[in-house]
Amino acid sequence: MSSVASAQQPVSVLLVDDEPRLRQGIRTLLGFYSANSPFTFEVVGEAADASQAIKLVAEQHPGLIVLDLELLTEDGITVLHHLREMAYRGKVLVLSAHREDEWVFRAMQAGASGYVFKDNLATQLCTALNTVLNDQVYLSPEVATCFFRLFHFYAGRSLAICQKFDLTEREQQVLNWLIQGASNEAIAEHLYITVATVKAHLTSIFNKLSVTSRTQAIIKALKLGLVNS
Repeated sequence: MSSVASAQQPVSVLLVDDEPRLRQGIRTLLGFYSANSPFTFEVVGEAADASQAIKLVAEQHPGLIVLDLELLTEDGITVLHHLREMAYRGKVLVLSAHREDEWVFRAMQAGASGYVFKDNLATQLCTALNTVLNDQVYLSPEVATCFFRLFHFYAGRSLAICQKFDLTEREQQVLNWLIQGASNEAIAEHLYITVATVKAHLTSIFNKLSVTSRTQAIIKALKLGLVNS
């Protein structure tokens, strides 16, 4: 099974959207980014609905899926659940016109690596792609605002859950900055600790949450409500 390619190899991409014009527009943008970003992209398939998407994932094993949440039959959340059941190991970047807090939260909770509003596609897609392909979660400031409104809603139970996983106060602080998309260097600066100490905390967090990457840690933290108000 393939995973996200290195910067020296093309990233195999599956486009999932029921609008042919939008898929073509994304193809054009990917061609431009291939010549001007650390990654090159190869579109290995296009799907207009959930069933086509799942079939192509099984056949092509794309390293990246660009997924519209508004499909004609099943919505993109359903596709994300199917991908989880298939143990899909690539990245999923969600595109959506939905700005409601619940849609953003549900998409990320279901396993998306990033969320881009469609009207920001031209200005944010390149940054979003580079972010998720570097094993980080992409949330633009406006998307993060949606997130944290729901984070605060669930914050009342976060302390008990953190205690369940035996996270220290410092590990909770590191995790909160990680969820906000901060790099190791930025976390170190915010918490007045060294980068090496940040890495040590992340290793401990990964072990306690039974995950192996930053993305997995963020998604699990969001799902469980491991967020302080």
